[in-house]
Amino acid sequence: MSELPYRPGVGVMLLNRQRHVFVGQRIDSTAEAWQMPQGGIDKGEEPRATALREMEEETGIAPRLVEIVTETPGWLTYDLPEDLVGKLWKGRYRGQRQKWYLARFLGADSDVNLATSHPEFRAWKWASAQELPHMIVPFKRRLYADIVEAFGDWLK
Repeated sequence: MSELPYRPGVGVMLLNRQRHVFVGQRIDSTAEAWQMPQGGIDKGEEPRATALREMEEETGIAPRLVEIVTETPGWLTYDLPEDLVGKLWKGRYRGQRQKWYLARFLGADSDVNLATSHPEFRAWKWASAQELPHMIVPFKRRLYADIVEAFGDWLK
């Protein structure tokens, strides 16, 4: 497995005015796990543009309703469990290498629309940043702890 590359991707930690984080439950999973918007970078696409595209595709939130505040200084990675390596992304990747963006949500809850042309979430809510590592699937817990640490100064 370690010989496989990481899939390039991005993620968005979207904060509301109370500094709670947008999380959604995936449509394709029966797990009670919640995650932030994230996705793969298309060929020739810039990471920041990918972050805004993925956020809109997954949440229905228009980029004009978001202000990107900062980004992780480097790339963060996670590895898939061995039983998922051959099932996801046609078995070409061992996990993801992601650039994460912290963004302020300038809109209202009514601007969230999960019924997008690329629906990914079946439910959503606002959560405290400290809860995030406990809400995600186990193999992404370290990643989420790293994200919370990277954006810690903005979450106070």
